[in-house]
Amino acid sequence: MKELKSCPVCHSSVFTPFLNCKDYTVSHETFQLVTCKTCSFTFTNPVPDPERLGDYYLSDTYISHSNKAKGLIDSVYILARTFTLKWKVKLITNHSLGKGRQLLDYGCGTGDFLKAAKEQQWAVAGVEPSALARSQAEQSTQEKIATALPELTGKKFDVITLWHVLEHIDDLNECIQSLKQQLNDDGTLLIAVPNYECWDGKHYQSHWAGYDVPRHLWHFSRKTMDLLMTNNGLKIKNIVPMKLDAFYISLLSEKYKTGTSGLGGMLKAVWNGIKSNSKAAKTNDYSSLIYIIRK
Repeated sequence: MKELKSCPVCHSSVFTPFLNCKDYTVSHETFQLVTCKTCSFTFTNPVPDPERLGDYYLSDTYISHSNKAKGLIDSVYILARTFTLKWKVKLITNHSLGKGRQLLDYGCGTGDFLKAAKEQQWAVAGVEPSALARSQAEQSTQEKIATALPELTGKKFDVITLWHVLEHIDDLNECIQSLKQQLNDDGTLLIAVPNYECWDGKHYQSHWAGYDVPRHLWHFSRKTMDLLMTNNGLKIKNIVPMKLDAFYISLLSEKYKTGTSGLGGMLKAVWNGIKSNSKAAKTNDYSSLIYIIRK
């Protein structure tokens, strides 16, 4: 196991226990979440060694690396993803400042977003470490997908997106700096991550699917995301909610909590999704947030 000795946001070495969470997807092992006493950044600590971490993605149920639905919840995810693709393309178009249309999707998965953007005349590039997902992305987009960011060294982009990717990245600050270097001066960085301070996060606690240990290394709030971006010379210009995530995360969380995914749990999850979004309308703490970031 790899244990972090200093906070990646403020470099403090004093942490307090936050939660113990179970990996419901692959290993069924329990992992600890800690909170930095100085800046309140929360992260999984310790985590599996980097060479072992990939094993925790080896599951047919890990839907972001596959387009195959293994059950009702996966079908809901794929349906929601289909509806949100056009919305995401519209989002990057509206928030892009320059006239250029060079797009990089970092952690592009099976390439669905890149394909949708390419259909709207974006020049697309992607990075995806998973061989299975990368192969599907290349087939879908008819573009060469990079294995890692250094393969794109020297290229500049008008928009860079990370859709639920940053929480998986081991070298957090190094990755942000590398992406910053490949962003045009008037470029826009869009980062979508779960927000554990949402109502459904507090309601489900250790059963909240947004923690997804040990694949999710970092657990962001609006405060700590702002600190992280500021420390890396970037500014958050806007925050956009992902309201559908409250329903999908609640569906998974109910399954983790009860061990089943029956009709009763589904109805409860839908109600909790409505309740979470209703609470967030006043606090802005939605289940997942998209941060619009610039230099």
